[in-house]
Amino acid sequence: VLFVLLRGAADGMAMLAPVGDPGLEALRGASLADYDGAPRIGSFFAVHPALAEVGKAAEAGEALFVHAAATAYRERSHFDGQNLLETGGNAPYATKDGWLNRLASLMNEGTPTPLRALAIAQAVPLALRGSAPVSNYAPSALPDASEDLLMRVSQLYSADAELGPLWARALETKAMASDDGLRNLNDARAAGDLAASLMRGAQGARIGMIELGGWDTHANQRGAFARSARQLDALLAAYRAAMGPQWADTMVVVATEFGRTARLNGTGGTDHGTASAALIMGGAVRGGRVIADWPGLAEQQLYEGRDLAPTIALESVLAGAVAEHLRLDPKLAMARLFPGRSDLAITGIVRS
Repeated sequence: VLFVLLRGAADGMAMLAPVGDPGLEALRGASLADYDGAPRIGSFFAVHPALAEVGKAAEAGEALFVHAAATAYRERSHFDGQNLLETGGNAPYATKDGWLNRLASLMNEGTPTPLRALAIAQAVPLALRGSAPVSNYAPSALPDASEDLLMRVSQLYSADAELGPLWARALETKAMASDDGLRNLNDARAAGDLAASLMRGAQGARIGMIELGGWDTHANQRGAFARSARQLDALLAAYRAAMGPQWADTMVVVATEFGRTARLNGTGGTDHGTASAALIMGGAVRGGRVIADWPGLAEQQLYEGRDLAPTIALESVLAGAVAEHLRLDPKLAMARLFPGRSDLAITGIVRS
């Protein structure tokens, strides 16, 4: 499982536009031309043209969207919203570990060797922090260390019960990484290749996470969203291609902390909202469709008169997707990953 977190509140109505809703023109008439000729999922939804490869994956039955989804959070702070999404708690800062780490702990139960869980990031994100062992990897702009130095550090740490295994795991990860010439994670296509190199094969990570910023589109959204969407599209396409035959057994889950206002503001942007869209890709995903209980875009149907109303719990999407993919009990996954929720994990995401 690769979890891609879109930091900054990605606009689900731009990602997957409800062109079949008669209320869309009044809210976003200025941007409707962007979807002329864009890939359609059914007659109601159009995929943003910058997500061309995602659109192709949907047409191939390997990608689906979940629309009008949101976590239990109903305010509009990036910090609080991201904290709730990453911890899976019931309130911001009430939970200290992350839902992905709890997933790793759940999968480690009854096994002598913990699975590899890895963040492709400069530091381990909150979603992966907790009692289960995890690591992180990111390319560096510094010169590569010499083999002699690496050998000496290995000798220095060899007798240390804590540092020795950590150092050995770091060297294993470095050996697996395909990051020739990559000095940061801003090259989305190269970052996708890197993620795949760290997750494929028998020794690859079973759980991975990568972050993409740039989704806080308060002004001139059409251009800014398209740039960020092209980055996401390039990362996912590169990852899919680089996984090779293992794509059939791989799942990618893409989510954001909350959505954006349904109506464009005076500067052609959108402000912090509520419901957004999630994306699930994989060789075994029952794709080519949209899971939604569409709330409508008429004035009286908007949440607090301004946002796309949430009708699906994002937590139930995350729990259901990973449970089906990893063959876990959906009820157990929901209870362990997102405790205290009454929502049921969504099923039917993966082909039987």
